[in-house]
Amino acid sequence: MNAFRLGVDIGGTFTDIVLLGADGTMHTKKVLSTPHDYSEAIENGIRSLMHETDILASSIREVVHGTTVATNAIIERTGVRVALITTKGFRDVLEIARFRAPRLYDVSFRKPPPLVERKLRFEVAERIAADGSLVLPLDEAAVVDITNRCATLEVDAIAVCLINAYVDGRHEEAVASIVRDHLPGVPVTVSSELVPQIQEYERTSTAVINAYIRPVVERYTSALEARLQQLGIKVPLNIMQSNGGVLSASTAARKPIFIIESGPAAGVVGAARIGQRNGLGDILAFDMGGTTAKASIIVDGEFGMTTETEVGGGESLGHRMVRGGGYVVQAPTVDIAEVGAGGGSIAWIDGGGALQVGPRSAGAHPGPVCYGKGGTAPTVTDANLILGYLNPDTLVGGDLALDRDSAEQAIQDLGTHLEQSETDTAYGIHLIANARMMRALSAVSSERGLDPARFAMLAFGGNGAVHACALAESLGILRVVVPPAAGLFSALGLIFADAAHQCIRGFYHRLDSIDLDALNVEFNAIANEAAGLLAADGYVPDSQTLAYAVEVKYVGQNAALSIPIAELPITPDQLTQLAEDFSRGHLATFGYRSDGEGLQLVSLNVLARGVSDTPRIPERISMQREGTGAHPSRRAYFGAEHGWIETRVLARHELSDSPQLGPAIVEEYDNTIVVRPGWTVQLDDWGNLELSRDPEPAA
Repeated sequence: MNAFRLGVDIGGTFTDIVLLGADGTMHTKKVLSTPHDYSEAIENGIRSLMHETDILASSIREVVHGTTVATNAIIERTGVRVALITTKGFRDVLEIARFRAPRLYDVSFRKPPPLVERKLRFEVAERIAADGSLVLPLDEAAVVDITNRCATLEVDAIAVCLINAYVDGRHEEAVASIVRDHLPGVPVTVSSELVPQIQEYERTSTAVINAYIRPVVERYTSALEARLQQLGIKVPLNIMQSNGGVLSASTAARKPIFIIESGPAAGVVGAARIGQRNGLGDILAFDMGGTTAKASIIVDGEFGMTTETEVGGGESLGHRMVRGGGYVVQAPTVDIAEVGAGGGSIAWIDGGGALQVGPRSAGAHPGPVCYGKGGTAPTVTDANLILGYLNPDTLVGGDLALDRDSAEQAIQDLGTHLEQSETDTAYGIHLIANARMMRALSAVSSERGLDPARFAMLAFGGNGAVHACALAESLGILRVVVPPAAGLFSALGLIFADAAHQCIRGFYHRLDSIDLDALNVEFNAIANEAAGLLAADGYVPDSQTLAYAVEVKYVGQNAALSIPIAELPITPDQLTQLAEDFSRGHLATFGYRSDGEGLQLVSLNVLARGVSDTPRIPERISMQREGTGAHPSRRAYFGAEHGWIETRVLARHELSDSPQLGPAIVEEYDNTIVVRPGWTVQLDDWGNLELSRDPEPAA
């Protein structure tokens, strides 16, 4: 019996399901998401796919899920009623936050309101000094009084964050113990257990967010596990983390801050694995779905990481210097830039009479006008349909019939207001969507001093390959790679990921006066903790890999960089190398280095990964659901330069390793690839589509 791994990714418009066999056989299913209960679409999609393929539930040996539930709860403010217990004098840390804004000269900008209203933020007398010594004992009677008030106020969850608890968490542990005794059943988040790091605002924000969304995620994972059980799938549910590893659903539910960028991280992991497997070199990963577009850089097979992220603040461009618009989460996260531009992004006219696209999306319900589910506002998908890029009759292999007439009318109505033709309006929507997505692509490349032209673009997501060639031309990129099942690629990337646990502990010491023995003792303790978590997941020592890193900054500086450490124990020579690595990293990140300046260690980090007995990525993927190529050709519009062109329509399996000249459209079950004039397309030996063009002649 062929054993299968199941990957399920929720998007704003579609839920993607992939079954990958040990022999590389892949079955896929794409269904509309059900925002009222995302687990409903998952159950229906899996049941339908198992029925279509005659695959038994008993043959599914692993389930990995990428979810937006945690993110949505923050963005939509649908979390629970949270109370915060903090040190006396620090009640308003959440309100004060940081004095920064994402748009420097925008006088209308307002910080997002705290997730805990002021009457639910409680102070308690206690104090532990920065060196861990006791200054003021905990007032336990005050904590008991606070629990009584929380009961009266019907609080659903409690976050505990005391000053300097990252050094010594004994007072936080005592507070948590009292709360659990007096309020059984109310989940408690303790900052020193969750993120034992310096920076009281960031730690408080992280603890509060964890408390705010924890019951939501717990309910969701429980409901999903129950649905999987009903389908006969008995294996444990795993969740993709923001750092690109997976962990058990039970752990993710207790610590949901680690899964906030769950879905986007899966696509980047998949891109890195395919790049390594096929020798694609350095990659600019581009993921365009129904609601958002995302970009990330992969160099030497490795994706970038950030030590914190923001959520709920609109667009996230990944800049260290462009922050302050959302809620801070101190959790290791794949470095991704994201903008509100997807197939469902709505086209509209602003107060000045100019055409705009996004960030508001039609989502799964009502969806684009052409879906025929009640949508009336024209979207990027409607424009792409009118331009001839999409199948005029159906999407997702015929599962979704399209109403072209309604889409055409919506585009015409918008064009009437703009006093321009239907074609110009549709192409204008397409170009403006591209311009918005260029913000994400530039944010991770040229705006960081990297020439995008030296990268290959790996395009995925349901809409990525429709826009990829045009975006590549704008960036000077000569090569675009479209992987198998590109429209469900994040679901496939879930299956490629390893089990992982990341343990972080504050270690605030100057490098020039550090106690090397104490450093190694602390690092070994963290390593043992991380290894123990993997052991609990069933990974023996021989199936574990540990990676070490330290966060370092200049003394007096606010921003720290994560610098890898080769191995333990750390030697004096390694400390010297650490200083040099930090200086080079600081130069690359901030544009300067300050040799001779004192260095400050901030925290220690151990990433433990479980190594599977079988390869995570197969030697080759065998697609079981191919495009039909039923339409031999159709007219498509490629801008004023080329106009309308009768364009061949192909299926992936009709291509070979011999380049075919565009324009062409490759139709698949889950996505469409638009090969613009001047580009060629061919199939490589792993099943990727390779699109390329000649460089522009020198001026």
